[in-house]
Amino acid sequence: MRRLDEALAHRRPWPAGCEFLLGALIVLGHNVFRLVPNEVPILVVLGLLSNRLWTGSWRIAGFERPSSWKRVLLIALIAAALRIAVGVLVIEPITSRFWPPQVLPSGASDITGSLPNAMLALAIVWTFAAFGEEFGYRGYLTSRAAAIGRGSTCAYWLAVIAVSILFGYGHYFKGPAGVLDSGVAGFILGAAFILSGRNLWAPVLAHGVIDTVAVVAQFLGWNS
Repeated sequence: MRRLDEALAHRRPWPAGCEFLLGALIVLGHNVFRLVPNEVPILVVLGLLSNRLWTGSWRIAGFERPSSWKRVLLIALIAAALRIAVGVLVIEPITSRFWPPQVLPSGASDITGSLPNAMLALAIVWTFAAFGEEFGYRGYLTSRAAAIGRGSTCAYWLAVIAVSILFGYGHYFKGPAGVLDSGVAGFILGAAFILSGRNLWAPVLAHGVIDTVAVVAQFLGWNS
């Protein structure tokens, strides 16, 4: 990630800004307007190509070996616990006063009591969601948004907020309560990314744990 940050810092901010704008349009174009295919594979491909353009390497920035796996794991577990607690204890009680309940993802009901479907769901959330979404949103869009502000600490935190809003709209199908809930989740995952030294393993692990808890809860029928 450091090599990519240095490459972005030595260029004018407008190319990175254009990339961020394109990514934002893709997110909204799929989730809100249904004009383009799912944004996650597109963002992953764009991120890989962009990384190659900026650094001359296909190596995925942010997936470097952390200096301390214990620290990364601790940040991930705290982020996961915080996201679940805030969702259950704060977001759901407040949004239930104004909006309908969040819409569950398609096929979620098929997980209940079905071990094969639950295992398939776990495979999807750890690949498509944990790795795909975190690379696309935190690894790619956040770094490009931060590059508009020359990669300063303030720019990264503002980027986390901007990408969190996009992440919320990336779950537009859940309804207004789900958009808010996912936006808060995006901020927590973005904070884990920043606090881990912009290492993607922290939000990936946190995201995986969060969705694993959701799959287990659905399998046991706790969401009914």
